[in-house]
Amino acid sequence: MISSEVIFDPSIPFEKKALKVFHFQQENNPVYHRFCKALEIGEVSGIEEIPLLPIEAFKETEALSIPENSEFKIQNSKFFQSSGTSGMERSRHYLPKPEIYQGSILKGMQHFYELDEYVIWAYTPGYSDNPHSSLIHMLNLLIEREASGMSRFLELDQPLDEKAIQKVEKSGKKLMLFGAAFGLMDMLELKPVQLPKDSVILETGGMKTHRREMTKEELHHQLAEGFGLPESQIHSEYGMCELLSQAYAQGSLWFNTVPWMKVSIRNSQNPMEILPAGEEGLIGLMDLANLYSCAFILTGDKGVQREDGSFQVLGRWNPQNLRGCNFLIDSD
Repeated sequence: MISSEVIFDPSIPFEKKALKVFHFQQENNPVYHRFCKALEIGEVSGIEEIPLLPIEAFKETEALSIPENSEFKIQNSKFFQSSGTSGMERSRHYLPKPEIYQGSILKGMQHFYELDEYVIWAYTPGYSDNPHSSLIHMLNLLIEREASGMSRFLELDQPLDEKAIQKVEKSGKKLMLFGAAFGLMDMLELKPVQLPKDSVILETGGMKTHRREMTKEELHHQLAEGFGLPESQIHSEYGMCELLSQAYAQGSLWFNTVPWMKVSIRNSQNPMEILPAGEEGLIGLMDLANLYSCAFILTGDKGVQREDGSFQVLGRWNPQNLRGCNFLIDSD
């Protein structure tokens, strides 16, 4: 077994940890084992040789890495579920050890922000009715740890309370406003408001239910204008229910990952091929916090990467399911 302390230990090189996780999951995750076997993957000596499981597997299988005779039982496991309409096939990500997710959230946020400086406000229309939303779980965790008593979920379909804003400002703390992009835009339509000059808006994506499409640049410009902040203080989070870690873009369109997560851009026709910086392809993720599920994931998102490792999300690659998943649920 690999401990979560090892995953988050900055003194251990990422490649060394990733190889340990790969061998653990190849042996103890039946879905990933079959996937590697189908690709004829044997010994690997570097992370570039590790295959990425198509993210559709989280819809079709349990994708769990649990050793035989383990005390973990799926019946007792917490799980996250992607959002979606009734009858839609949704991803489900089981968490035999939820404390790893909690550690990833707090350590990840603290890698990018001085969390103790912030009051957390969350505006989450469309998420609150999903009891298994990873975003809601994350925000609950951040709100509960903040000691001022001012952190909270905001009422839906209500403009921001200017007296509450003034209270945060007088306290000497900064304000961090989380929200899905469409929710923040709807909030501004109710009433534009001037936030304290040191506030941060952290949009979590999700324009698909808004009344019209807009680019990320346009979104950030309108959020900055509506909340009275410079665009450098409009930040983005990249995450999903299949990941236990997130990436953050702080005042730009380029995301950076936490130390236990690595991104690569893959050839859509041959996902084992890593594309050079500047070329568009499928976003591939290695999230070592996914210790008891699958840490090596091929998403359906299109992206591009720079030499420094930062990456940009360019939308969905193709609405069709990724090919190559059917054999995952077959018996050996």
